Amino acid sequence: MPKVEVFCTPYCPYCIRAKKLLESKNVEYEEIRVDQLPERHDEMIARSKRTSVPQIFIDDYHVGGCDDLFDLEAEGTLDSRLGL
Repeated sequence: MPKVEVFCTPYCPYCIRAKKLLESKNVEYEEIRVDQLPERHDEMIARSKRTSVPQIFIDDYHVGGCDDLFDLEAEGTLDSRLGL
């Protein structure tokens, strides 16, 4: 199973929506709260070249944000990326 990381905040509706999709697939993920860990926020920006949350990574693949995650689902490629 690939490593899934979700850089997020608890009050972001897009973060909540992205995590719910992963949970609906029974995918374990690391939730990285950038509101509590400013050094991880800097890491998120360096890795994704974006400042908004969520930023989602599957292994070293940068999915992007919530809409990007749902685009992969609509294309039918999310499950294979997740090893399902």
